[in-house]
Amino acid sequence: MTVPIFPTVNACLNFLAALFLMAGWIAIKNNNKPLHKKFMIAALISSVLFLLCYVSYHALLHGVVTKYPGQGFKRGLYFTILLTHTPLAIIIVPFSIMAVQHALKGNFIAHTRITRWLLPVWLYVSFTGVIIYFMLYVWR
Repeated sequence: MTVPIFPTVNACLNFLAALFLMAGWIAIKNNNKPLHKKFMIAALISSVLFLLCYVSYHALLHGVVTKYPGQGFKRGLYFTILLTHTPLAIIIVPFSIMAVQHALKGNFIAHTRITRWLLPVWLYVSFTGVIIYFMLYVWR
């Protein structure tokens, strides 16, 4: 079975976003604000590119629903991950925008207040996106 290119690109973009998020977190913990900014912009770009590719693939080429072929425990695990991943992926969009707006305005107290919980949720969404890819296309 051949894996369509868009899901692979999407998984790579999700993984890149997670790496950039972690690098940005490390940079700000080391008080390196310029490096933090660069990594967070890269994470945001990776996530926006993912969203564009994901919507393009599902709206134009594949259709909205991807059917999971597995059975038993794997099927339950897949849907548990998907049912947490999907609403969290939707929720992080407006909060990411708010976090960026606060950072651009120099309101770092509000920025930090949002990103304290946004970072782990965004990381979860990025990593579970990669896991969903593997469950659908690699671990058959």
